[in-house]
This record gives sequence, C-alpha cells and structure tokens, in this order.
Amino acid sequence: MNLSRLKEIREDRDLLQKDIAKVLKMTQVQYSRYETGTRLIPIDKLNALANFYGVSVDYLICRTDVKKPYPKSIIK
Repeated sequence: MNLSRLKEIREDRDLLQKDIAKVLKMTQVQYSRYETGTRLIPIDKLNALANFYGVSVDYLICRTDVKKPYPKSIIK
C-alpha cells in the first residue's frame, strides 16, 4: 500500500512523527514503520489519521488527489 502521503501531510503541517504517534497512542518507532511502509497500518489507525487531518482515507492511500473527506451518510 502506498502511504507516501502520511509523511507529506504530516510535514505540511509542521508536525513530527512523535506528535502523530501521540494522537494514535503509540510510540514514534511504531508510527515511523507506517510511514516507511515496513508495517501495514490498521484500518482504525488510518481512519483516525483521516479524521485528524480532515481528509479521506482514499487521499491518504493515494487513491485520489481530492483531500476533502466524504460526507457522512445518515442511516435510518
């Protein structure tokens, strides 16, 4: 999975890996493995990052260049 945007979006906001690791409740070393692609990122962590950055998961995994997250559906 291409997660090159994780580093790009983090650096664009002048954040360090340790800052994001704190948001995800993990160590900086664990988070760095996601950015380098040496470890797959669990869906719950990917979802948390998308929420934190205000983008779609598809944007984070390079399936789209559109940053805007999808609207939430109302299920009745």
